[in-house]
Formats: sequence, structure tokens, C-alpha cells
Amino acid sequence: MAPLRRQGGRSSNYNFYLKGFGLTIFLFSVVTFYFQNTQLKNAVKINEAIAASKNAFLRNLGNQMIAQKPVEDAKLEKEAMKHDSEEEGKGGRGGKKESDENQSKAKKENDNTNASLNLPVAPVAEQQASTAKGNGSIIPIDLTVNFLHIIDKAPGAPPEPIMASSASSRRSSEDFLPVVTPHNIKFRWRHEARTGAKPGDLTVTAYRVIVQTVGKSDALWDSGKMNVNEKDGVRIKAVAYGGTAPAVGQILRWSVTIWDGKQQESTSAWTKFAVGPTQEDWKGKWVAHPSDMDTFDKSTERGKVNGDRCSGWKLRRPLPLFRTKFSVDKKDNVASALLLVSGLGSFRASVNGVPLSTSGPIDPPFTDYSKRVMYRGFDVTPFANDPEIVVGMTMGSGWWDHRPISGMAKPDLLPRGPATIVAQVVVTYKDGTSAVVGETGEKTGWQVSRGHIRESDLFTGEMVDLDVFANMEGWDTASSWKEAAAVDSANMDPYAEINKWVDVVPYRTDVTLEQRVQTISIRAKAMKAEDAKPFPQGNNFADPIGMLVPHEIPPVMSMERIAPDEIHDLGSGRWLFDFSKAFSGMLHFDQGLPEPIVPDSYPRAHGFKKASADGHGFLAVIYGESLEMTTGDINRVLVAGLGLHDGGPRHVSKSEGATKHTYCFPEDHDDILSQRDVYVVPSKRESSFAKARQSHFTTHSFRFAEVCCTKEPPSGVHALLYRTAVPEWGNFDSSSVLINGGYELVKNAMVSNMLSVQSDCPHREKLPYGGDLVADSPAALAFFDMSSFYKKTIYDWLDAQWGNGAYTETSVWQDLNDYAGIGYGAGETVWASAPLVLSVRHYQNYGDEDLLRKSLPHHVRWLDFLDKYFDAGMEEKGYDKELETYTNPPKSGLGDWLAMRARDTFLTHTGFYMASGRCIAYMAHVLEEKGAEERGMSVANQIRDRIARLYMKNGKDNFDFPKGHAENTPGPEMGLFSRIVPGEKRCIVLKNWFQRAGHTWPGEEEFKFIDAMSEDDKNAWIESGQLTKRGNRWAMGWSQWQGFNEGIFAIRYALKTLSETVRITVLYLPNRLELCV
Repeated sequence: MAPLRRQGGRSSNYNFYLKGFGLTIFLFSVVTFYFQNTQLKNAVKINEAIAASKNAFLRNLGNQMIAQKPVEDAKLEKEAMKHDSEEEGKGGRGGKKESDENQSKAKKENDNTNASLNLPVAPVAEQQASTAKGNGSIIPIDLTVNFLHIIDKAPGAPPEPIMASSASSRRSSEDFLPVVTPHNIKFRWRHEARTGAKPGDLTVTAYRVIVQTVGKSDALWDSGKMNVNEKDGVRIKAVAYGGTAPAVGQILRWSVTIWDGKQQESTSAWTKFAVGPTQEDWKGKWVAHPSDMDTFDKSTERGKVNGDRCSGWKLRRPLPLFRTKFSVDKKDNVASALLLVSGLGSFRASVNGVPLSTSGPIDPPFTDYSKRVMYRGFDVTPFANDPEIVVGMTMGSGWWDHRPISGMAKPDLLPRGPATIVAQVVVTYKDGTSAVVGETGEKTGWQVSRGHIRESDLFTGEMVDLDVFANMEGWDTASSWKEAAAVDSANMDPYAEINKWVDVVPYRTDVTLEQRVQTISIRAKAMKAEDAKPFPQGNNFADPIGMLVPHEIPPVMSMERIAPDEIHDLGSGRWLFDFSKAFSGMLHFDQGLPEPIVPDSYPRAHGFKKASADGHGFLAVIYGESLEMTTGDINRVLVAGLGLHDGGPRHVSKSEGATKHTYCFPEDHDDILSQRDVYVVPSKRESSFAKARQSHFTTHSFRFAEVCCTKEPPSGVHALLYRTAVPEWGNFDSSSVLINGGYELVKNAMVSNMLSVQSDCPHREKLPYGGDLVADSPAALAFFDMSSFYKKTIYDWLDAQWGNGAYTETSVWQDLNDYAGIGYGAGETVWASAPLVLSVRHYQNYGDEDLLRKSLPHHVRWLDFLDKYFDAGMEEKGYDKELETYTNPPKSGLGDWLAMRARDTFLTHTGFYMASGRCIAYMAHVLEEKGAEERGMSVANQIRDRIARLYMKNGKDNFDFPKGHAENTPGPEMGLFSRIVPGEKRCIVLKNWFQRAGHTWPGEEEFKFIDAMSEDDKNAWIESGQLTKRGNRWAMGWSQWQGFNEGIFAIRYALKTLSETVRITVLYLPNRLELCV
């Protein structure tokens, strides 16, 4: 299939798809291993001055907000060393003969390795550095408040959208404004060396933080000059605001001054943030469209229809638009105006026809909305001088009310209700007084109508009515305002409510949070049904909405704008756009869409039966990350996996009874759930198609996109890469094209899965799995500033913890793999241990003791749960105490997920019970909680010794279970990495591990492709080595993994073990290198 044309200058030599997660971890581990050992080899050659300079800053003089070697607790290290060195001189991590000289050498080695990290400054930091004042050797950069950066404009923001002629000429000041509450304000920053600075001056001796109200020169708070004894190891951690609590609605700015070793100072640029309300201080109330609210009321006709969830869901489509109008008093005396707003599912806010941010696909971020909902703050001060202010809210479904199709994600387990918003504007005057206006509530002037978005869904895509969009142009401006009409409760047709403005109604529910938690706790077996508390039965069955908190993370925004690499003509008016790499996002049509044509028959999944029957014009966009090997078009089976298909390349449909994933299935997806956006123009006006720009409330995972059907391909097409807008600050480069390619693959996969939660696949499930976090959070911490993101992630798990102390597999319970856990509501033990592991890693990288204090009591409850239920749960799953019947794993558990050999689930279950104890001991040590520390270490050591006894039984040196064999994973890898293997056995276990055989892992589609090859092509591939035998069949050589056959954990454990073994042997046992290699 030859390309019609190429656009842009990027090479398409590397087709970095979002393939198996195990490959991602493998490649990351190779990069890590290669990088660490290259630096080990060359570390002693690094110029001392450069090393000292970079160390001074990369190891965080200010706030530990860099990717650095984890800070190890000396007591835990001593405990591990003691266990590893039971016999002097027999390998392990050092021994009794370690000298002070070797220890000093090891420290120097680590320092030099850190110094060689390449950590580029994020764009916001570059701007701050360029505007810093003073002559000091140290420049403060990357200022954050509560781990949040201000974002002036998203790096990949699309061109400004089409706005009505009546829209204001004013613009919002920034894309994202951090918001804090009055009594929770903490400042952090990083540093960089000024060009030409001398290493001897690169020591922070003091700092000073100043906070001002925007527009005023007087300090709201001044910390004064605070001395820091950096040479003695006293670091600057978070600086807490110490002044009088600021008022809600104030917009503030802050800066920091740093003094270097010669007492020369440098002052950062100012950065802005706002002060928002706590839950108790909100005046706005949640409101909804009256018809939508009725679908959750059993006493109404719409509520009765909702007995069939799909029918009820369709009554809430098209999605609503909300708006209100007000004016601001004393305009000349206004100091600031702050719009505070949230909406469920997702929202985009505008003022006087001007969008306030380019974010929107998942805003607010995904949480358990029955417990915690985040709100945004927008500085709308420029609009305060307009004669009238109209605030508009465009709504999407998000995770709140998406299509109720059953599959990997189970919407019936998530909180659910009609589209709803809450908002208020706080106007602060120059005399310090303030007023709340425009708040949502009953009879407050807020209106609602159905609009142009017929459907939005995170899984199936979005449908936009461009005629309605054109006809309602200016709906969020004063010129289009009209009084609310009466509600026609008898009319059940939601399309009759388009452009019909009615008063909002309060969000109502008779379901309490306690009732909801009890219901799902019983379903998860975290609570016995006989222990249930009775609750009164009401009519309103929408789920409760949790407390409002300011945004804890940056929003999902467009971080890159990508031109297509190639455009292919597939015939029948279908055009394939190839963007050369896979990512999450959607297409943006800079110049709109051309008028469609009607082909003789629509290509699969591009049709729209109802529109065709009604004579309406439409265009469809299909997204996918790969092409079929045999047909050359987009592989939809890999898109979502929830449709009626046989898994084969030609999309052969199964019978409807062959799958249970058919409920509320979209009829125009041709039996395979597809990532698809549709633009509809009932009038067929070409001018309406020209107004198409992009979908807003969905994200697709794709490299390829098909647009159908037009005579010529649309012009000015770009892809928008969306992810949570955390700063990227890690970078890697080498002379190896292969390793650089692996790095890019890992990064692409990581970026694509950062959509307010860190998921494992950005199209099929989109869910935050604990095992994935355990496996790949070290990579994320090196790539990005994950301080806010992982703090939010930990909070998600604390919210999800059951009453009995069990943690779930995903941070919002989805009943996906509970069968693999020990029961009683617990997720698979590795997955459920994620919040503990993440808490430790967060502290090691960012030093946030407050997070440890909040999370440690929850983690102790998890350990209580394991102490009470673990042994009984394992026995129920079939594991006997001496593992005499454990011969063919896995019995239960996910183990070393995606491994290409047998998974040892007993080891992973038990090993992460041990890890939980170690994590608690670590956190308790930091917080000086002696009892919890001793308990955690005691539990961990008992389990470690138990595993070691069972896995070294009968004199076996492969480190596998009594009746196992060396091919099981992750036995030796995890045993060595976690220091379960006794010190005297480490080298022999390592040797035996190297002798394990590998094997191939071709897929069925690969076999089909090879079978379809001509004999000439097959022989050419055989001669070149691209095909090799797997048994009696030919397989592609690149799919044959002859060495490592491990999954998402063992690969990393293996490479880290090798890296550490070489490092320690060289440093501590240089004459005994042959013992381990």
C-alpha cells in the first residue's frame, strides 16, 4: 500500500506500537541496566568539578523533586546486610571484611552516577530560570505549590477554536491555575547552576519565600532569611505558608530567593496560585437537567425506563449544556475574580463565549466520585469588566455516565448519576472584601439545554451534531440569552430538548455513601451479607457525590501536536493517516472537514444506518494502533476487545450468544467495539462540516486513523497527544539505536497511559492496576515529575480500602481479578500492595512526610488484614503450608504477569506480604514510630525466612519451590533482588539462573501471516534469519526470546540484580568477581 503523500519530516523507521506490557518493562530494564553499568564503568573518569556541580543540584538542594537514587534507610540496609552475610566471604552484598575505604568508594561511585543523569529542565522551569534576578551561582526554578505548577499554555494546544462573533475579545490568563485551600499551602522548588558558576559556590546557605496578593506589592507573608546548613546534610524540604490564612477567592503569587556559598543571591520569577474553598465553604450546589435527574427517580416515567439501564442512558443523550448570567458590582474596585467549578462526567468551562482551558477529555480526574471530586479554579478577572458575564459548561460523560456496556471496565460498579455541575465565582475587591456570585443551586439563574454532543464515551468515542453546533453558536454569550422555558415532562424524546433552555434542578439522591460502600463491600466479599445494616428505600437512586477538593494533579491536556507522516488512499473515499507512533488523543481538523461523499457501500464500521436512512450527511473517524497483517486496514480487535469477534484478522463475527459483552452495544460498530468519532450534519450543509474541529470528551489510543468518506483527504489534519500534564524532566540518550528505540517505546507507552490514572492499556480498560504501578513506577519517576500524580494515586487507594483493611487490585474497585487474591475483598496481593510500595517510592523521591503520616495508618490496617487472613486465604486457594501439592503453578494469583514461562504465584503472593512489612517499617522509621517499625520488620523477616526455607529445601540451588523446576518465574530473580536468598547462596543461585533456557512466543496472527506468504518470500526470510523453526512451524525471529522469558516483575528484578551484583562485586570483592560471573 503506497502512501499518497508524506507530511512532516519525522522518520517512520520505528513503529513503536503500544504492545505487550512485558516488552515495555523488559526494554526499560535493558535501558536502566545499560545506563547504570555504563556510568559505573566511566564514573571514575568524570571530572570532579562537574560531578560536584551536578550533584549539588540533581540531588536536590531545594525540594528533592528530581529522579535520584532512592534514599535508603540505614537500619533496613543493615538488616539486609546482616542476613546476606551469614558466612563471611561467600558473596552476597558485602561482608564483614568491608572496609571504610570500600564504603567511601561506593558512596563516591553512587554520587558520580547521579551526577551523570541527564535531567532537562521543564519548559516552565526554563522560563523561570531566564527571568530569575541576581548574581548568585544558584538559580531557583520549577516553583510549585502543593506539588502543582502553573501551566500558561499546554505545549500541544490546538489552534484557538471557532468562537461566535458575540464572544468576548478577552482571554484567560493560563491553561491551568493551581488552587489550594487556606490551611494547606506548601512551597517547593528546584535549583540549577548559573552558567560559569564555580563548584565551590554551589551550596545553598539560606532561602527566603515571599507571598503577595496579585496586583499588590506588600507581602502577605515573608518567611525572612532562613539559614540552611547544607554541608551538614540539612536539606530544605517543603516550606509551609506561615502567615495569616488567606481568604477564599484570593489570587496570589510567590517567589523564592536563594543565597549561595558566597552569600550571593538569586531570586526566582513570580508564579501564581489561587485559594479555593474546603467542602464546608462551598456555596454552590450540584445541579442537573430535570429530565436527566428524572431518569434516576423511580417515581417518574423516565426512572421506570431506566430499569433497562441502556434505555435510561439513551434518554440522557444528547448531553447537556449549562449556563448562567450575572454582572459584577463595583467593577472599578475589583481586584480579582475566581471561577471555581467542577462537573460530572467531564466538563469544559467558558466565559462570554471564550473557552478557559484546552483541557477537557477527563476533567475532573478519575477518582471514586462518591468519595472525592476535584474542582478547578480559573482566573476570570479580565472578564469582570464586561457588562455581563455568562459562564458556560459543556458536558461529556467521562467515568460518570458512559455507555453501560459490559466488558473489562464495569460501569455498574462505579458511582453513577446524570450529568451534573457545581460552580461559583468569588469576586475579591481592592478593599479586601469579597462576594460570591453565579453559584449553582435551585432558582439561582442557572439554565440547561441539550446541545450538540449526541454521545461521548471514553471507550466508544464521540458523536457531534455540527448543525446543532452551528445553530447554537453563541449559546454561552449574553447576546443569545433567553429566559427559561417550562419543562415538558410528558415528552420523552430527548432530541426535542435541544436548544430548549430550562431551569436546572438540584442533584438529588436517597443513597448515602455508607449504603453504597456496604453494597459493593458485600459484592466484593469484604463484608458478610448477614452483617449488613438496613437502609430505607427511596425513589432517587443516583449515587452520592463525594467531597470537593482542589485539583490534586494537572489536568489531561494536549502535550504534543503531531503532523501525519503518511496519508494512504484506501478507496471508496476512505483515507488512512499514519502518525508513525502510537499515543492517546484524537484528530484535530485545523481547516474543518470537507463535504462527504456516499460510497456504494460503507467500509466496515464507517457506516451510520440511521443517518443514511434519514438522508443525513456524516463522516466517521476510526482509530487504531496497528494494521491487520492480512488486510492492511486498522485492526479493530486490538482496540477494545469487547465486541463480537473471533480474534482473527478478518473480523469474523461470533453469534450474539457467544459473548456476554453485548449489552447496550453500539449498533454501527459492526460487531466489534471500535474507537470511533462521528460528525453528523442532518442538513448536509458544507459550511457545517467546515466547523468540525475535534472530539473533546474521549481519548483514543492510535497510531493510525481512518477518515471516511470524502473525495479528497481533509487538509490541515493533526493529532493531539493527550496526557496528564506533569512536567517531563528525565531524558536518556546513547550511541545504540536499539536501546534508544527501546527508550522511546517505553516512553510512548507510559505517556499514553497517563490519563489522570496510570493505566495498563489506554484503549481496552483504561484502569489503574496496582501491579503495573509496582512494575513501572521507577520508570515514570525517572521520566516525569510524578510528585502530585502519585500522591493522588495513593489517595485513590486509601479511598478504596475496605472496612476490614483489605486493599483492592485497582484504585477504584472493578471486580476484575479478585479471584486471584486471597479473598475477603483483597485484590491479588502484588497488585493490592501497590499503595505501600508507591508511598515509599514517593518519599524517597520527594520527601513528603505528610503523605507518610496520612497513609501509614491505612497501610498498617492492610498488614493487620494480611496477618489475619493471609494463611487461611492461601489454604483456601490450594496452597499447603509445605507446598507439597504445589506442582503446577499458578493455583491463584497473577504472579509475574505476562511471563512466557510458568508463574510462581506462591512466591509473589508471599513476597509482597513481606514487602508490605518492609514498607511499613521504612515509613515508621522515617516518622519515628518505633512500634510500627519493629512490627513491620518482624513480619517481613519471618516471611523472608519461611520463603528461604521452602525454596532452598532439599539442597536446591535454583531457588524454586520444593517440587518446582528452574523454569518457574520469578523465583531466582525475586529471591536475589529482594535479598531472600541467603548470602552464601546468592552466587550459585545467580549462576544457575543464567543456565535457564529460553523459548519462542509467536502469536496466532503471526502464524497466519507466515502461512499466507509466498514460497519465495518465505525462503528469503529463512535465508536472512527472519524466520526460524519453533517445533515444526516457522516463526519470526524477532519474536523468539532466547534469554529472558520473564514478566513485568522478574525482568526488572533480573536486570537490577545483575547491575547491583557487578557493582558490589567490583567495589567490595574485586578479587572474587569470578564467583558471580
